[in-house]
Amino acid sequence: MCGIIGIVGNKPVGPRLIHGLEKLEYRGYDSAGIATIYEGEIHRLRAEGKLVNLKAKFLETPLKGYNGIGHTRWATHGQPIEINAHPLQNPRVAVVHNGIIENYGDLRKDLDTKGYVFESETDTEVIAHLIAFYIDKECTPQEAVSKTLNQLKGAFALAILFTGYENLLIAARQGGSPLAIGYGEGEMYVGSDAIALASLTQQISYLEDGDWAVLSPEEVRIFNKEGHPVERPIVQSHLSENDISKGSYDHFMLKEIYEQPRTIETTIAAYYRNEKIDIPALPWSEISRLTISACGTAYYAGFIAKYWFERIARLSVEVDIASEFRYRTPPLPEKGLGLLISQSGETIDTLAALEYMKSQGQTILSLVNVLSSSIARQSDHVLLTHAGPEIGVASTKAFTSQLTVLALLVLEAARQRGYLTEESFHERAQTLRFLPALCEKVFLLEEQIKSLSTLLAKARDVLFLGRGAHYPIALEGALKLKEISYIHAEGYAAGEMKHGPIALLDKDVPVIVIAPYDDLFEKTASNLQEVAARGAPTIVLTDNKGATHLGSLTNHLLVLPMTTELTAPIVYTLPLQLLAYHTALLKETDVDQPRNLAKSVTVE
Repeated sequence: MCGIIGIVGNKPVGPRLIHGLEKLEYRGYDSAGIATIYEGEIHRLRAEGKLVNLKAKFLETPLKGYNGIGHTRWATHGQPIEINAHPLQNPRVAVVHNGIIENYGDLRKDLDTKGYVFESETDTEVIAHLIAFYIDKECTPQEAVSKTLNQLKGAFALAILFTGYENLLIAARQGGSPLAIGYGEGEMYVGSDAIALASLTQQISYLEDGDWAVLSPEEVRIFNKEGHPVERPIVQSHLSENDISKGSYDHFMLKEIYEQPRTIETTIAAYYRNEKIDIPALPWSEISRLTISACGTAYYAGFIAKYWFERIARLSVEVDIASEFRYRTPPLPEKGLGLLISQSGETIDTLAALEYMKSQGQTILSLVNVLSSSIARQSDHVLLTHAGPEIGVASTKAFTSQLTVLALLVLEAARQRGYLTEESFHERAQTLRFLPALCEKVFLLEEQIKSLSTLLAKARDVLFLGRGAHYPIALEGALKLKEISYIHAEGYAAGEMKHGPIALLDKDVPVIVIAPYDDLFEKTASNLQEVAARGAPTIVLTDNKGATHLGSLTNHLLVLPMTTELTAPIVYTLPLQLLAYHTALLKETDVDQPRNLAKSVTVE
């Protein structure tokens, strides 16, 4: 959600700022802009819409300078139009900003009385004018920023240029908006994440909550919220251009779908070695309850884990959407374990859920894809998904990697709690090793899946049905379809059809049924009969055993490999991802950057 790039150095920055913004497009945005310092003056270009519009302006009017900032904006305050695009500036400073300034209304009123003129509808402009106010009072840029930061309430990341200072860039971070500092030769950088800086440097440090940094071409000085100098560790990012490029694929989403056999295999290898599962040592036999909180697709991963933990490890689990959990303030038991799931590790609502769990004395375990993230740093124990960078806004490989880690976690919990014998433990763990090969078999069905997408592309509404752990997979399948094709889709527990949704069924409402041959198969088949009796077209995902029973009930049967309790949700996810992808292609929507969505949600 929004993206920041900044460079202060000894080479022209304009084209590189544009390139950095291209690497940030995956975060979601609706306008973009850059600003540079040249001959002591701030020069700015902004454009609404996609980055191609800003690039066209830059080709007509290239900005000179060796020091600059850039931004992709996802609108919060004010419409997504050029006047509200960042950078925001006045004659003294230019500012780019991720996050929300909660007290901007009061600050704006005060600045109005002091004669500062506002041009935009944004909360960001108060930052520019407040810094200018202190500079007008003869403060240095550093003093002005320090005083301004003390007055701002909210979660934000900032990068700031100053008129007359060609070798100065100041960055700041408070709350849930991440900010990375990059170290180069005769240049320094700031970015929303390591991906933005991958083409510039591999040497990265991360600002912590309340930090602000003063960058020049030669050095970076970091200060904490009290204004004291601090040092933050410099780490090697190991990101390459190949990691964040589409390669030979038409879209990042398709590339990331096809990367799943490898990412699942890497994740398994990281935790299952020498017939043992190597995860943080947790007292599973003493844990009174597991509380899981997450958002979006990560929430569905936690929802599936609830089924697994309760059924296999016999551990009571509560799972809740983080934006609801943080305000319910539920009572949490002694010796409870809190599990937070987030691809980015920066999701603001999930971070708030973590803080609440800690306040209630819970041990904190996080499952993230970024080890240096805020959620990981505040957790007692961390599990990493090993999915690598995920650029497509609609999560694919991060989700299946999360499920893979959760499956291993469940097995270890069940073994320690005495609900799996050693023999049963090893049998179930071994089935996970077949997952990459099962995924490859699903990909052999892509042409069949592509043909099925023509049925969905004509629909205005689509229903997804599943039972047990496949109910969350139905929810995830519906989410993928609505995210990238803009078709209204809903997921339901199949047994709930009779309690309302069946009223929607007719020949124009396709129903996708997830029906592996498991202990709930007969119940699902009964629900399928109810759907077929109403004349709704159906697409049934099942296996060879299920196909022998369901073939007469549907004209659209997708036969998947035989699976187990732990592998089925992952295997059945893949065709739903491909179905959404090919439907979106037929609808000619923006697959990788769907409208109104952001990859990392760092504002409430």
